[in-house]
Amino acid sequence: MGELFRRFWLPAVMASELAAEGAPVRLRILCEDLIAFRNSEGKVGIIDAYCAHRGAPLFFGRNEEGGVRCVYHGWKFAINGACLEIPNVAGDDTAQAQMRARAQLRAYQAHEANGVVWIYMGPVDKMPPFPKFDYANASAGHAYSARWMQRTNWLQGLEGEIDSSHISWLHKDFDPENSIQKMAGSQTSSDQAPVLELRETVSGYTYGARRNLDNEFFWRQSHWVAPMFSFIPHAPGAFASFGGRAWTPIDDNHVTVFTFGFRVDRPFSEQELATYESGALFPPEMNPGRYTLPDGYVIDTFLPTANKENDYGIDRQVQKDKNFSGIWGVHDQDRALAENSRKIGMGDPGILDRSHENLVSSDKAVVTARRSLVRMVEALQQGKEPDFLRNPGSFQVRAISKICSIGDFDQFIGEFGKEACVRLREGGEK
Repeated sequence: MGELFRRFWLPAVMASELAAEGAPVRLRILCEDLIAFRNSEGKVGIIDAYCAHRGAPLFFGRNEEGGVRCVYHGWKFAINGACLEIPNVAGDDTAQAQMRARAQLRAYQAHEANGVVWIYMGPVDKMPPFPKFDYANASAGHAYSARWMQRTNWLQGLEGEIDSSHISWLHKDFDPENSIQKMAGSQTSSDQAPVLELRETVSGYTYGARRNLDNEFFWRQSHWVAPMFSFIPHAPGAFASFGGRAWTPIDDNHVTVFTFGFRVDRPFSEQELATYESGALFPPEMNPGRYTLPDGYVIDTFLPTANKENDYGIDRQVQKDKNFSGIWGVHDQDRALAENSRKIGMGDPGILDRSHENLVSSDKAVVTARRSLVRMVEALQQGKEPDFLRNPGSFQVRAISKICSIGDFDQFIGEFGKEACVRLREGGEK
C-alpha cells in the first residue's frame, strides 16, 4: 500500500508553517523521517531529516543563504538534497566535488498550492501532473485548509469519512434548529437508516445516501477518490460551498489529517472562517506542538485539545440533554471512536482489528473502498500503474446534498449534476 501511495501527490505541510530562512519542520510521511524548509529565495524543499555526514538531525540546523547547514560540522544542503558545502574537510575543488556528490540527501518534489505544500515520493519517471483539485486551484480567499494529527491508521480515519450512516447517530444534536452541524446537513432528516447507492468511477466512486423527509428525500452525494481523499457535502442546496479531507500516513499507526473547504462564488466571509476556526466541525480545537512517536522521533504538528488523555471532554450530562455523544466538536466525536476502537495486539496504537467486524449493508462504501484499494495494489504489483493519475481532471469532483422528490440515484445525478458537480468518464468527458 505504501508503494501505491507513492504514486500520488500527497499533502505534506501547511505553507504558513514554513518561513523563508525559518526553522525547519519535522515530518514523517510513509514511515520516512523528513524536514521541510523554505530557503532564502522562498522555495520549499522536503529532504531527509538527517545529515549525510554522521546522521545528525538537520532540524537543529541553520536555514541560511540557500540551504540548511548542519550545526554539527557545518555541512550544508539545498532544497533538492544536494550537498553545497563540506567546510570541515580540506581538499581541492575536485576532491570537494566528489565528497559533495556522495553526500546527496534523499529529496522529494514539492508543489505549493493554496496554502498547502504537497509532496510526490514515487519514481521520478512515474510522477503524474498535479491533480486538479478544486480547492487547490481556487481563487485567493476562496479556500481554507488546516492539518492536525490523529492517532490511528490512515484507513481507519478515511472509513469514518465515507460512512454516511453514522451522522444520524454520532453527530446527533437534540436541538437541530440551533445545531451548528446544520452546515454539514447532518441534522436535516430524522431518518436513521439511509438507503445507500454507489457508482464506481475511474478514480474511486461516488455514492448517495437517501433519507426520507416528509414527502421528499434528503440526498447526500459524497465522493471517495483513491487512495485517501474524501469529498463531503455541506448544507442542502449549498452548491457554492464544498469541503473534504485527505489522510496522509505518518506511519502505520498515525496519520496527518488535512481538511479543505472552498467556495466557487466568492471569498469566505469572516463568519465562515470563524466557524472553521471554532473547532465545532473541521478542524478540531488544536494547538501547534511536538509529538514524540513511539520510536522516539519527534514531529511538528497540530495537536487536538480533546484527546485520549482527557476523554475528549465527554460530558455525561450533555450526553443526556444536548447531543448523542456528550462530546462537543464533530471531528472530536469521530476521533474519540476512531482512536479507541479495538486494535491489533498490545503495541500498535492505531491499526484496527477488523477480524471482529460484522459488516452490514450500510457499510457498502467502506467495503467498496477496501476492495478497490486491494485491487489497485495487486495491479501495481503486476506492473499496472493507476491510469487515472495521468488525467488531473479525474480529481475534480464536488459533493452535493439536496432535498427533492427524486428517489433514484442515477436520476438525481442527472438532474443536479449539471448544476452542482463535474463528473468524469473514461474518456475525460465532462
